[in-house]
Amino acid sequence: MSVRLIVDTDAGVDDAQALMLALAQPGVRVEAITTVTGNVHVDKVIHNVFTVLDVMGASVPVYRGAEQPLVPGFWEPEERVHGADGLGGYRGTRLTNGQTEPEPAALALVRLVDQAPGEYTLVTLGPLTNIALACRLDPSFPSKVKALIFMGGTISALGNTRNLTAEYNAFCDPEAVLITLDAFAESTMLSWETTLKHSLSWRQYDALSNLRTPRSTFFGAITGPTVSFLRQFRQVPGYLLPDPLAMAIALDPALITAAEHLYVTMELQGALTRGQTVVDYMGTSQREPNVNIVTGVDIDGVYDMFHRALS
Repeated sequence: MSVRLIVDTDAGVDDAQALMLALAQPGVRVEAITTVTGNVHVDKVIHNVFTVLDVMGASVPVYRGAEQPLVPGFWEPEERVHGADGLGGYRGTRLTNGQTEPEPAALALVRLVDQAPGEYTLVTLGPLTNIALACRLDPSFPSKVKALIFMGGTISALGNTRNLTAEYNAFCDPEAVLITLDAFAESTMLSWETTLKHSLSWRQYDALSNLRTPRSTFFGAITGPTVSFLRQFRQVPGYLLPDPLAMAIALDPALITAAEHLYVTMELQGALTRGQTVVDYMGTSQREPNVNIVTGVDIDGVYDMFHRALS
């Protein structure tokens, strides 16, 4: 049986690489891609998605989603890591005539899962704005999603934004995270801390970038700003894969080597902690666990998945 996948993305560099994994994975059908402002504005995101589809020789319906968070005023693009275009200043051929579907992303999400309840795995790689909107449009939406896997949040307050305890995707739209976590009885979380503990070695990164295929060339070409940014930090041992890790465990759950089932919510008010995902490790809240927090991933298995996808 094939896996039916919907991907919600803000199409920065690591999103692009995650999409490549999904589009190359045997037995997986990417049936829709919804777009959202995050790493860059949604208009740039759409161009980046079509560029990836062109590189992969794939055709998937693309839907334009939210262009700002639910509460405006906090979002800013992450150009240090992804470049001004979101694809690392990519200079190769871009597919400029790709046409999005007329239906807005949130409406498309509701319609798709309504037509095939329990069939779609939903992987989110950016802010959860579209997902929150779908939950508000149809309160039964979460119950019709087979599984939700999201990249975002922190599990030990080790953030990567100006609010030091918040991860970027969560910080972009904390209200959307709160709505989504409250609506979904179960989801799977790939956190920033898990990302930091599961990087490709630079040797592995170089090997993937030098496979001498069009896909490998694209993989390497878009990573310039990311690599330059990461190499500034001695505590980062290699190439980080936030969105590809989330995608990899969605495509092959056997890659998960450790996880905890806990209650997770969102902090909205803290002057220094707005955007922090708060984990109830001790059961103090007496709330039912709602998130499978992935803490261990078989990184060599992820590397092998990439090697197959780029070869």
